[in-house]
Amino acid sequence: MTVKRKLGRWSVPAVGLGCMNLSHAYGVPPEKKQGEAVLKKALDLGITHFDSAALYGFGRNEQLVGPYLKPYRDEIVLVSKCGMRGENGVRTIDGRPGKLREDVESSLKRLQTDVIDLYYLHRFDKGTPVPIEESVGALSRLVEQGKVREIGLSEISASTIRKAHKIHPVGAVQSEYSLWSRNVEIAVLDACTELGIAFVAFSPLARGFLTSADLDPSSFAEKDIRRGMPRFQEPHFTENKKWLPDFRAIADDASCTPAQLALAWVLQRGENVHVIPGTTSVEHLEEDYRALDINLSSDVVRRVEALINQDTVSGPRYPAPTQAEIDTEEFA
Repeated sequence: MTVKRKLGRWSVPAVGLGCMNLSHAYGVPPEKKQGEAVLKKALDLGITHFDSAALYGFGRNEQLVGPYLKPYRDEIVLVSKCGMRGENGVRTIDGRPGKLREDVESSLKRLQTDVIDLYYLHRFDKGTPVPIEESVGALSRLVEQGKVREIGLSEISASTIRKAHKIHPVGAVQSEYSLWSRNVEIAVLDACTELGIAFVAFSPLARGFLTSADLDPSSFAEKDIRRGMPRFQEPHFTENKKWLPDFRAIADDASCTPAQLALAWVLQRGENVHVIPGTTSVEHLEEDYRALDINLSSDVVRRVEALINQDTVSGPRYPAPTQAEIDTEEFA
């Protein structure tokens, strides 16, 4: 039986598709035909939660995802994000109301739709700074105008979630969450549960680390964002590889793949928790989706949490300048 959970007003399988990989972040993106094959496989499996953003491929991801999914528009939850975009090849964060209005109009055109189901503020604009109340107020007006159905927040702290939720109900909060990125356990998961908000975990496979693949950072493409992430740099990468064989052994004991173990662990963190792994492989997508069928024993959970946690993982998840942009709690 497919595990379905509330995402805003919708009920969707708890495994969705993070579409970023099809256009962005990990080097040269796949050809359009391959990207469409992944989207088709997602539909065939029964996935209805598709997560895109204006930033991904600087608009190209929306141009891929929207037109392909258009014939299925009434059967899916189409998700995108605003407030972080690429301009002239440079990433910018801007949560001013006027910019968010520009963002939604551009996204609607690229997605070829009249309304975006779930629309996240991709980043809380700490640099300007724009009060969260102003950004969320602008998003609430987009809801009133029928351009957006539900609003969400991405990479956000519990205190900011509470401020935003007072302005307009928040349908979902999205943040990085996996066995090796546990900072949402400080306060965000509790806040979402208390307020009745869905929590959506991106990078639940630790950007490919918690899988069967033997990653080699030296072979990453030149523009692969992992090249700039401390955990994929030395000495951290070698330190983290030390516990990887034990993680894979636990997966064997649980009769699942390492990726399925990582996803099932996240899904068992709460009934409001979703995962949106990304992939360019139809085979990996099917493997990921089958994590819905896995129920980890308390012994497996205990073993894997003791092996991988904030004290055993070497290196921060982002370099300091990037982390400074993000409004999330961090472990001391």
